[in-house]
Amino acid sequence: MAVRQHLVLSPPSAVWEVLSDPDKYAEWVVGTEETSPLFGTWPEVGAALRYTVALGPVRFEGTTVVRRLEPPNRLELEVRSGPAGTARVALEVMPWGEDTLVVVDEHPLRGPGARLHNALLESAIQLRHRRMLRRLAEVVENTHTTAA
Repeated sequence: MAVRQHLVLSPPSAVWEVLSDPDKYAEWVVGTEETSPLFGTWPEVGAALRYTVALGPVRFEGTTVVRRLEPPNRLELEVRSGPAGTARVALEVMPWGEDTLVVVDEHPLRGPGARLHNALLESAIQLRHRRMLRRLAEVVENTHTTAA
């Protein structure tokens, strides 16, 4: 199970604002180039975004569906990455003094990712999470600074 945390130098409300904004999704989710609403109102339970990922010249589409929502502390997503299968991604937002501790917890659910889950895949997920949480912090801190 890939669990990683990151301290964001902004209040929890600023983090939640970014997580709740479907237009910002591609700014912090690693590999995502474009997003568009698929159905529902993000981030309500059942709402979905369509996204495009580019890995060099290879592009593929996927969807992200909100499975659980506990504003302003928890957002759980089911990420469908085409041939790779699906994964559960839970984001927890916790006050940490004046700042915010964000914890991401990802587990493969279906498809090859779930069947072939091993230490190597776990390491790759950890690297992606490190980058994703850094990007989330940058988006939050830049948005919060500009809005202040």
